[in-house]
Amino acid sequence: MIETTVVVDTANHAVAGVADTSATAVAQAAAQHGEKFEFSHLLGHMHNSQELEFPGGHIELPHFAPIHIGTLTIDLSISKHVFFLLLSAVIVVVLAVYAARKNRKSIVPKGVGNLLEVFIVFVRDEVALPNMGPGGLRYLPFLLTLFFILIMNLLGLIPYGATSTSNISVTAGLAIIAFVMIQAAAIQAQGLKQYFAHLTGGVHWALWPIMIPVEILGLFTKPFALCMRLFANMNGGHVVLLALVGMILLFRSPVIAPLPVLFGVGVMMLELFVAFLQAYIFVMLTSLFMGFGMQSEHAEEDAEHSH
Repeated sequence: MIETTVVVDTANHAVAGVADTSATAVAQAAAQHGEKFEFSHLLGHMHNSQELEFPGGHIELPHFAPIHIGTLTIDLSISKHVFFLLLSAVIVVVLAVYAARKNRKSIVPKGVGNLLEVFIVFVRDEVALPNMGPGGLRYLPFLLTLFFILIMNLLGLIPYGATSTSNISVTAGLAIIAFVMIQAAAIQAQGLKQYFAHLTGGVHWALWPIMIPVEILGLFTKPFALCMRLFANMNGGHVVLLALVGMILLFRSPVIAPLPVLFGVGVMMLELFVAFLQAYIFVMLTSLFMGFGMQSEHAEEDAEHSH
């Protein structure tokens, strides 16, 4: 019984969640072996809560009275996912300030300053300039700030941590910010008149009732794709890990246990890669969508000159 408790406690912090269908399937398999499988023990790490866990106990997070605005209720309490989101932002700010001070004292960047310079140069030369052109350099600080998504992804891979980007509210918030910046960049480059004119798609006015709704819908599908892609990918690996740990708890055999552990290590390595990949994809697609609006005006000008 003690060994089972230890395994379950370890599983709480090694995996992040699973779909209800997976929980039902494993529970049914356990019932066939004549054992009661408490799948809910494995869901604690994924669930958002009002406490932070650490070895031997937990800390209650501050809870504030909800704000009521008409029929709308807003709860500003700090949950586990909010805590790790804020922690990620603090880490980014501390690293950036520390590197900036170090680089002022040395012409050749060293240590953390050199590491951050690699990211900055990469985003500038491989993301901003190819997708947005020279005008995209003014938005480089915004694109670099989005890389705090990487910190949130990585914090979910450490024991007792939580992946804030596995919460759809977080990814939706990031997508809303990206949506605002995409529209702002387009208006800045085209002007407000040309921005609204492009919603007609350049077709005959008789087709405007069809084209305008399609173009407006297209404005929202881009951030929606950003939101769902990040949310789904940061949950997918956790689902696989939970299924593997569920096999250990299901069979409870030293013969079966090594195989899920080996596969689990492989999945964790893949999760580490996905943490970097998804941060890059979010930044790259955001810059690409911003570039579409910024360069459409220049494309029309070039077409007029060619005629």
